[in-house]
Amino acid sequence: MSRASRRWIMACLGALPMSLQAQSMDMQDMPGMAMPMPQGGAAPSHANQQTPSQHDDRQHGSHDMANMDEAKVLPANGHMAPPPPQYVLHDMSPSQMNAMMQMDDNESIGMLLVDRLERSRSTSGDYATNWEAEGWYGNPINRLWLKTEGERGSDGTQDARIEALWSHAWTSFWDGQLGVRQDFGQGPNRTWLAMGVEGLAPYWFETQATFYVGEQGRTALRVETSYDLRFTQKLILTPKLEVNLYGKDDPQRGISSGLSEVEAGLRLRYEVSRKFAPYIGVDWARRFGDIQSEPGLPPVQARETTWVAGVRLWF
Repeated sequence: MSRASRRWIMACLGALPMSLQAQSMDMQDMPGMAMPMPQGGAAPSHANQQTPSQHDDRQHGSHDMANMDEAKVLPANGHMAPPPPQYVLHDMSPSQMNAMMQMDDNESIGMLLVDRLERSRSTSGDYATNWEAEGWYGNPINRLWLKTEGERGSDGTQDARIEALWSHAWTSFWDGQLGVRQDFGQGPNRTWLAMGVEGLAPYWFETQATFYVGEQGRTALRVETSYDLRFTQKLILTPKLEVNLYGKDDPQRGISSGLSEVEAGLRLRYEVSRKFAPYIGVDWARRFGDIQSEPGLPPVQARETTWVAGVRLWF
């Protein structure tokens, strides 16, 4: 082998360690190719150094993984469940639980509705003030009802009644009622025991049917039904029908036995609010039987039409 050949081989062998060292440095600088540091050894100065591009890539990668984890946890509607309670409630009685949650369905409340407070004028030219009101106090099952209805003209109160009833809900839409009724006005006062039902008939007809037993074997039956026909949320037409039947004649109060009186009415009200609604309307009354009024009492009209205007109040 010549001297020049030996020199070329020696130069190649001397450059081999340097190329291996450079290759190892390039492999360590590549992302994910850093070799684990031996125990007890000092980390090289370039091991923890990162270029800006390497730092951003790793940061974006961590964010992508976090978003993927969050997408797996969240439901389809994106709703996050609330955190668990911070502490466990102690044992409580039903009354204590109702007081804390304010969800007592048996709490006693009250309501007062003045359904009719109106001024009327009949076709005979008579003016009168009419009223009809009812109120109750109690819970959804048991209630105490007070009801009153009447008419007052230029000669004073002509015909009026007041009732006190205990009511018990025996179905979802019907209440049974038991109590007393007092009639007053022109003529002698009459006292009755009352028993009936009140509720919603099919197609949302508000219905009352009450049977009465009075002094001297007197009996009576009163049936009333009404319906709210809504043209808009505020404009409402209410037709109403009332039928009264009696077991005996009572000429001192202008009452005949059997089918004594039928009243029908229409009232169109505008609810300024649920608690205040003015209205206008008309009533038709038909009285049956051959009853002559007692001396000093207004004559009984067999047929009568009355125009009314008033207000409906709710408290």
